[in-house]
Amino acid sequence: MLTIAPEKILSDLIQIDSSNPPGNETAVAVYLKKLFDDAGIVGEIIEPEEGRGSYIVRLGQGSKKLLYIAHSDVVPVGDGWDFKPFSGEIKNGVVHGRGALDCKDLIAAQVSAALRLVEEKVPLNGELIIAVTADEEIGGRLGAGFLAERRPELIQADFAVNEGADQPIMIKNKLAYFLQVGEKGTAWCTLKAHGTAGHGSVPTLADNAVVKMARAVSRLHNYRAEVVVVPEVEKLLKSLAKLCGIEVQALGPNEVDALLDQLPLEKAFVESLRSMTRMTVSPNQIRGGTKTNIVPDYCEADIDIRILPGQDCEYVEKELRLIINKEIEIEFNEYRAPTFSSSRESFYRLMEEVTLGLAGDNAICLPVISAGSTDSKFLRGAGIPSYGIGHMASGFDQQARTTVHGKNERIDIESLSLKTDFLKELARRYLA
Repeated sequence: MLTIAPEKILSDLIQIDSSNPPGNETAVAVYLKKLFDDAGIVGEIIEPEEGRGSYIVRLGQGSKKLLYIAHSDVVPVGDGWDFKPFSGEIKNGVVHGRGALDCKDLIAAQVSAALRLVEEKVPLNGELIIAVTADEEIGGRLGAGFLAERRPELIQADFAVNEGADQPIMIKNKLAYFLQVGEKGTAWCTLKAHGTAGHGSVPTLADNAVVKMARAVSRLHNYRAEVVVVPEVEKLLKSLAKLCGIEVQALGPNEVDALLDQLPLEKAFVESLRSMTRMTVSPNQIRGGTKTNIVPDYCEADIDIRILPGQDCEYVEKELRLIINKEIEIEFNEYRAPTFSSSRESFYRLMEEVTLGLAGDNAICLPVISAGSTDSKFLRGAGIPSYGIGHMASGFDQQARTTVHGKNERIDIESLSLKTDFLKELARRYLA
């Protein structure tokens, strides 16, 4: 068996349009099943709904279990691409197309690493489990969520490696790699304002619900949440400060924003750091009124709220009540607790060692938490420590960062090879 290069696997995967909605992830599962079948390894397609399949395959035998997970669905494409989004074109050392960075690249790297282990007859004293899941981009209910709830025996492992970390950044000749150890939770809610309808020509005889909501939304926009520094984020901020030549004596809640405002790093990254230190509240949708000449008697607004450990719906409602009038109703419609895996675990240290061994002396590894969500939430909920990577090779195209969920998504082959080497070496080291 000659192992297929990860860039060829990625190109093939990109050419399978698995935009979600509608998904079509079973087509990806069928492609992967053939790859492993041809290598003499039988996997399984789990399809809770037609066309929405996930693929599970296992290598090796033994009590140790390492899970590699990645999702096969991608977000829909928009206009303005400079190349065909599902071409999978390989040109000038770059693979082009939707999913190249989110996250069919990780699938290709995981699969290529596994097939290389098979081809090289590397003895595995344990199981390497690869789970390629459906539906992550719309919550994961039909993918990792289904597996964690209905087929947990298929994914039980000592720890898991997934997407979720920021791509590395260069700071004064040091390349900082990140390992995602947690995700903020969600406490999405709908605010509801009631009033009295009336004719728009005499608005003083009515009670305008839109105006009430506008006041509430304005107050939410100006809300400043308390700063909370979890240990992993404290380590991250202090390490970044040191790399930037900034002396930090203490890093309590009162010092965080002052430090963040000093860091000479990209604004997008700094604001991501800021979101790791507090609950965020973002009013993102508002609906009210039926006609221009009718004073509205009802208005509602959808609020995206992301929370840190120790915060829940009760905490959120208490905070909201400090800034909006009691006559505004608060209805929670989606809640998921924050999830974390310790950076003090041996699993984390092994991932750090393997990363630094491949990246060289000018690299450093730091823990991060994500404001967004990945399938790791289901794994941690099932008791599986889960860590996210965003590994890229030194000198990768920094502009590629903006292509995730955007146009012209792409990845260089050197970075794809680094991911593959990392995953192969991690499995070899852990399952030796």
